[in-house]
Amino acid sequence: MCGERCVTHRRKKTISCNIMYATTTAAPFAQLSPDCILNALDSAGFHCDGRLLALNSYENRVFQFGQEDGSLYVAKFYRPARWSNAAILEEHAFLQELVAAELPVVPSLADRDGNTLHEYKGFRFAVFARQGGYAPEFDDPDTLQRMGRIHAIGALTVYRERATLDVASFGEQPRDYLLAHGFIPEDLREAYADVVEQALGGIRRCYDRAGEVASLRLHGDCYAGNVLWAEDGPHLVDFDDSRMGPAIQDLWMLLSGDRQERRIRLNHLLEGYETFFDFDSRELHLIEALRTLRLIHYAAWIAQRWDDPAFPLAFPWFAGPTFWQERIQELREQIDAMAEPLLEVA
Repeated sequence: MCGERCVTHRRKKTISCNIMYATTTAAPFAQLSPDCILNALDSAGFHCDGRLLALNSYENRVFQFGQEDGSLYVAKFYRPARWSNAAILEEHAFLQELVAAELPVVPSLADRDGNTLHEYKGFRFAVFARQGGYAPEFDDPDTLQRMGRIHAIGALTVYRERATLDVASFGEQPRDYLLAHGFIPEDLREAYADVVEQALGGIRRCYDRAGEVASLRLHGDCYAGNVLWAEDGPHLVDFDDSRMGPAIQDLWMLLSGDRQERRIRLNHLLEGYETFFDFDSRELHLIEALRTLRLIHYAAWIAQRWDDPAFPLAFPWFAGPTFWQERIQELREQIDAMAEPLLEVA
């Protein structure tokens, strides 16, 4: 998002609407001006016809652009230092595997030399075809039955360069960062430290109950906003958070509503899911644990990017006591949720 709403750029003229390109040296995208974007695209053989639209994105900078034949594409400029080149290329290779299996994903496009990752003046970027669509109706059983098909391919091999979703990387390390860097108001610091430690204890108990579950290549951030429904079914987009982890990570975010509604949706989902891949029911122990890890990680994710001027603009409430009071209460609720009986599957 980074403060920008839209920008239409032409070579000799820039027309902007509520666009903010930060100029501080701390900003990772400070030099990513419209001219830089267009020159970067040109360098990779993707020639913009003047239509350039900034899309909402926090982690990276993402732009829709047009070409002279009328087609639309999306360029993603990766946040510096987040992933290595090898890790990004692993994601791109996974997408190609899914495409080869005729699964509905949007792969990165290769240039005339076969490269899917490009670099220009220190910025790494990839280009994707623009995928149209609308949010799926998750009350529709047919929609739910068509989700999760990537796992049969994801289980065929492992990531060697990308991270794994586990208690250390999504819970302990984020907790340590938050407590060490002064983001939590002093009068709430002890309460947060206490509740996050209790939450981590509950997470570990969930993992103990689940036992040794398989880890595979995931989408990693499979919430409704990353699923676009088109005429030929759901298309999964934005594999930027793809990593190793338990299969349930790509399923639990598709479950919403009260307990009974979540149970019904889970059963609909698994009806279609198990057509392609066996589901290990022990992973049901991890649903609330993974939700709790996501909450802990989310707060640290904002903190770790606070030097990016886009983040104080987008999250002005982050530094105030209300945000942390709500996080403390949220974690208390999750401690109770992790102790509840499992959702039942047919």
